[in-house]
Amino acid sequence: MVRKARTELPGSEEASGSQDPGGIGGTQRPVIQQQGGRGGRGWAPANPQQPYYGGRGGAVYQVRGGGPHPRGGMAQPQQGALPPTEHQGRGRHPQRGGMAPQHYRGGHRDGGQMAGGHGVGPSVAGPSRPLVPELHQATQAPNPATQASSSQYGPSQSPRVAPVRMLDQFEHLSIKDKAGPSQATQQLVPVAPSSKSMRFPLRPGKGSYGTKCLVKANHFFAELPDKDLHQYDVSIIPEVTSRGVNRAVMRQLIALYQESHLGGRLPAYDGRKSLYTAGPLPFSSKEFQITLIDEDDGSGMERRQRPFKVVIKLAARADLHHLQMFLDGKHAEAPQEALQVLDIVLRELPNQRYTPVGRSFYSADLGRKQPLGEGLESWRGFYQSIRPTQMGLSLNIDMSSTAFIEPLPVIEFVAQLLNRDVSARPLSDADRVKIKKALRGIKVEVTHRGNMRRKYRISGLTPQATRELTFPVDERGTMKSVVQYFQETYGFTIQHTTWPCLQVGNQQRPNYLPMEVCKIVEGQRYSKRLNERQITALLKVTCQRPYQRELDIVQTVHHNEYGSDRYATEFGIKISDKLASVEARILPAPRLKYNDNGREKDVLPKIGQWNMMNKKMVNGGRVNNWICINFSRNVQDNVARGFCYELAQMCQISGMDFFLEPVLPPLGAHPDQVERVLKARYHDAMTRLRPQGKDLDLLIAILPDNNGSLYGDLKRICETDLGLVSQCCLTKHVFKMSKQYLANVALKINVKVGGRNTVLMDALTRRIPLVSDRPTIIFGADVTHPHPGEDSSPSIAAVVASQDWPEITKYAGLVSAQAHREELIQDLFRFRQDPNRGNVPGGMIMELLKSFLVATGQKPQRIIFYRDGVSEGQFYQVLLHELDAIRKACASLESNYQPPVTFVVVQKRHHTRLFANNHADQRTVDRSGNILPGTVVDSKICHPTEFDFYLCSHAGIQGTSRPAHYHVLWDENKFSADELQSLTNNLCYTYARCTRSVSIVPPAYYAHLAAFRARFYMEPDTSDSGSMTSAAAGRGQGGGPRTTRVPGSAIRPLPALKDNVKRVMFYC
Repeated sequence: MVRKARTELPGSEEASGSQDPGGIGGTQRPVIQQQGGRGGRGWAPANPQQPYYGGRGGAVYQVRGGGPHPRGGMAQPQQGALPPTEHQGRGRHPQRGGMAPQHYRGGHRDGGQMAGGHGVGPSVAGPSRPLVPELHQATQAPNPATQASSSQYGPSQSPRVAPVRMLDQFEHLSIKDKAGPSQATQQLVPVAPSSKSMRFPLRPGKGSYGTKCLVKANHFFAELPDKDLHQYDVSIIPEVTSRGVNRAVMRQLIALYQESHLGGRLPAYDGRKSLYTAGPLPFSSKEFQITLIDEDDGSGMERRQRPFKVVIKLAARADLHHLQMFLDGKHAEAPQEALQVLDIVLRELPNQRYTPVGRSFYSADLGRKQPLGEGLESWRGFYQSIRPTQMGLSLNIDMSSTAFIEPLPVIEFVAQLLNRDVSARPLSDADRVKIKKALRGIKVEVTHRGNMRRKYRISGLTPQATRELTFPVDERGTMKSVVQYFQETYGFTIQHTTWPCLQVGNQQRPNYLPMEVCKIVEGQRYSKRLNERQITALLKVTCQRPYQRELDIVQTVHHNEYGSDRYATEFGIKISDKLASVEARILPAPRLKYNDNGREKDVLPKIGQWNMMNKKMVNGGRVNNWICINFSRNVQDNVARGFCYELAQMCQISGMDFFLEPVLPPLGAHPDQVERVLKARYHDAMTRLRPQGKDLDLLIAILPDNNGSLYGDLKRICETDLGLVSQCCLTKHVFKMSKQYLANVALKINVKVGGRNTVLMDALTRRIPLVSDRPTIIFGADVTHPHPGEDSSPSIAAVVASQDWPEITKYAGLVSAQAHREELIQDLFRFRQDPNRGNVPGGMIMELLKSFLVATGQKPQRIIFYRDGVSEGQFYQVLLHELDAIRKACASLESNYQPPVTFVVVQKRHHTRLFANNHADQRTVDRSGNILPGTVVDSKICHPTEFDFYLCSHAGIQGTSRPAHYHVLWDENKFSADELQSLTNNLCYTYARCTRSVSIVPPAYYAHLAAFRARFYMEPDTSDSGSMTSAAAGRGQGGGPRTTRVPGSAIRPLPALKDNVKRVMFYC
């Protein structure tokens, strides 16, 4: 007999963008202390006469990838029962936001010796922790030079130069200054075990700027229970990996022993090692014997019985008192065990009713299923998570959809997969590979035995056709064919005898099943990568107008009936059925500067958008020499010429110095010859230009709408081989040739050749607080990971940094390959071995600081770092590692050089949605029915004490807008809420690729683009990115990925960008 079907399926990200934040294993937290001191002199001469529009911004440097950083071990779970009055953790790092435990291994780079100062101020008290590294906030120090020069532009802010104590994971070191603040001589002394705990910055008051309004949020108030919560360790022997089997065992145990041995308690179980009760069980440790009986498969045979030994042992008490103190702002740290208990309790009933995937639940009954193509369908579901907020505990509910495998006969599934009549021609080798990849791991049931529906899991395909398969039927080795066996035993005639059979069971003793006798079991989540058409179909399903989404969320809450949920009742949890009403503010749009030669010299955007009519780019780039290559056979030469002329004219009209005629006539080429054609045409152009001392400025490439790996190959060759920036245009746009499209392409071309499209007026008039008063560099950083199923591809880290001040518009970008799914950016700071100079410091931060100096003539005196893609469970880990790298990079440039740092995490993959208080009030919504751009929330649904806010900076187009969540992890610049919220919102209007405000701050957006561009350099056919003008071109369909690892599992460094590409925003 085959065991009962599992209720849990392997999964990855849902279409709604949910993610499983996890805890940090073994990560220590440092002390925050205030320090004073003076900075040293600059590492290069400043240029106080730097003119307006000065600096040739955008220098780009690229660094090599490296292996993973040292990792620390997980703290071990504590053993043995505790008395009921003692509160004890379970030996794992607590998580933020009540998320289910998904551990990250700890470990940080070695700390380094920094330039120091003296004087230690008060610390923030917290729970006692052993051996904690120390990390110090920088404090303010006067700088007369910049004070005088900036006073005419706005309130003067004196720079805060930071002598810093740095981290060291293995030996926690402290710097003792013996020589005075201006000298770099320090002595390293061990730090005694600290009794302090790190805290993220407290909220500096709530913002007041903007127009006040009310919005609704998909958060539902959860009343904190007044119960004595207990936690028990569970061990099930023999151990199984399936949570479904574990839950079945525990359900059986509760059904048998709830009223007797469990004292009438109804426990909540996490499916693994923990059991929770509202009050103590009548024992501290007990062993149970449980027997699971397999489900009836209709064979009439005796069902298999599996015995399990279950040991339940008291582990700890969940401290709800500390949770209440945390919610009241009287306790520094969220008691994660208590939050975890409440989360598990509220997930217990949905786990029994629906199919759990990550933090969401799905069912075929929660909404109409929609076909996605190639044997897949979408299921509707909902996301659920309990979170600590300013209003108390909140249950966050959102709608979600994800892909499931259609419960089809396998033959029909294969027909859909191959998109053809399967009987028309034999299977090719490519067909077999595709079928095997799609079917491996899927559970099927047999259909040729009447009511008997035995289930099997597919392990592969047979190399031979069904008609060639034989197997021994007795001990003498008598062989019988599969075709003959099915005919004689079941009276079933196999039709597709030339097809392979399915291999089921294990590889040592495989069983053969013809495809036509198998049907896919319902309820299996598809966890592999979706193709373009499937993604589009899934997005259509998930795209809902705000009013409809709000209605569905409220209906889901009513449908879940939390009021009658027996687990919620047992634990005393009460959930409101009304959306939270939240105070919000609408920040005004900033005024944008355009060139004085245009009819309109500036513009005030309306509802998050504007256009280029009657305006010229504030700094138009120059394109004197360019060529066009047409890779689309549908575009005739005369059409290509006409398109290029129209595009060149639009660039001129928009304010660029763009020569209308190409160096050589447009060339038609076959996509398969991309490398040969590019190099040959580049050589021909340079043969003409080089004698005149000129360079080729731009390539315009016309691509087929579906072009496989062509887009990625072209970008890789141009940027890492030829040193040429390029603009790709799809065939469908070439034929339409709309003015709006041409204007958007002109924006992209301008920044690729070193121009600026627009600048914040407040930047030019030096009126941006904590940015305009002194040279400030703004960083953006992101890490992109390989798609599910790509087990060895590296992750790509990207960092961009502004290269012009005070304009803060041009961003240079660096990219680096690092270990598979490594989230910490490894190349922010690292030493490299130089044959002449020995161990030389380097890395992304150093290179970008140097290029800022080259571009502006000044060193940055303030750093603002926007970090994208970090889940709540990784906050401490990322901050410790990456702030450490920033410190070391600054100190390596000059002793005592420590500009104050503000470190802000940008999150888009969350499930908070904001809705207009009155959908019918046209004054409070945009044309899509979403809240207005500039809407900011920093109360009620935000963190109880820390500095975070939700900002919807963009106008909706379709569906429900997702606000960005900004969480400040470090702030030495002492931003007020209004200052940081306004800066972030205003920057969203400076995104180079369109005349709209965007949903996340542009530095983070640019880092995301750069990281995906770099994936083309290794795997040009696996990236999800690409030019806005060639969106489909960015998704590869053909060809296999290039090898991403060198022997020994080292990370292959990315090919180096050419110098002239580094200087511009090539990734746009």
